[in-house]
Amino acid sequence: MSTEESVDPAADAPSTEPVDPTADDAADEAPATERPSWWHRDHPVFTSLVGFFTGLLFFILVPGIYGAVLNAMVDYDTAEQLFPFVLVALAVPLGLVIAPRTRRFGRYMALGVVSTAVVVLGVGALVLWYLVTYQS
Repeated sequence: MSTEESVDPAADAPSTEPVDPTADDAADEAPATERPSWWHRDHPVFTSLVGFFTGLLFFILVPGIYGAVLNAMVDYDTAEQLFPFVLVALAVPLGLVIAPRTRRFGRYMALGVVSTAVVVLGVGALVLWYLVTYQS
């Protein structure tokens, strides 16, 4: 071997730099569009957090958007009569709980829906009670 082709011995030595546990070696091999990063796949609370906050947003946004669309499309009295059909949307978390692949996400989504309903209805009832009792 000539001096021009010599190999640097430091290149084979183990690195002394700290290893980033969040780094994903597989991300270099496959494009990000093929599969989610390690955090989405392997983090133990990702599915539960996303499910809970999806349920929270589902409870707040779905009735609001449904009411706005109904009010824009039909007159007020008809929209008021059709509004209870928004309860059909509750089939979404139930369907997710039934399907085995999405069962964990569906459970946490249902928990988000129920806990948001309890908080909203409880605070509303408390405020109404206070207004009726002390504002006479």
